[in-house]
Amino acid sequence: MREYTITKLTSNHIDWTIVPKLNIDNHQWLEKTDISATAQICCDDTAIYVKLTAYEKNILSRYSTQCDPVWNDSCLEFFFCPIEGDLRYFDFETNPNGASFIGFGKSNTEMLRLIKTDPCEKLLNIQTDVFDGGWSALFTIPYDFIRIIVPEFAPVSGSKIRANCYKCGDETVSPHYISWNPINFETPLFHRPQDFGTMIFE
Repeated sequence: MREYTITKLTSNHIDWTIVPKLNIDNHQWLEKTDISATAQICCDDTAIYVKLTAYEKNILSRYSTQCDPVWNDSCLEFFFCPIEGDLRYFDFETNPNGASFIGFGKSNTEMLRLIKTDPCEKLLNIQTDVFDGGWSALFTIPYDFIRIIVPEFAPVSGSKIRANCYKCGDETVSPHYISWNPINFETPLFHRPQDFGTMIFE
């Protein structure tokens, strides 16, 4: 199981050049492609900040509405269990248009879908950028948002969450399923909190 330290910010400005990257590099279920991805995660006393970056030549971005099936497009994802020992998890998925598919639950079949209105979308401040050879997604997860669903969430230095980061694209030119931590399942399924890695608040 891989581990990653969530950097604690010392100012209001995020310098992404100094936030460590984790590699999303476990190609699973299909032939390996030349697509790769990274994640950077940091925090302050109010929120978790996530930057996901994909390196892929043929970007697909058809969907533009919240709760659309963005995993069929070029897609970056961050899943995490906010309480240690509790396998319920938040699921954040986005495509290059900033369309998101977000939920909370125990599995992909038992998940409450969230973020269906513009005010909630703005709350997460989802930003995307397409560049030569890839694209990135940046979003904020306020602690107050997490506590709407999990009131006991209270991260401190040294506390841990279970998490995984993904890159996929079911209907892209080169379909792919890539994860930070490997998934022990015979068919494509990212919704496996038992296979998440560990993230530690600095």
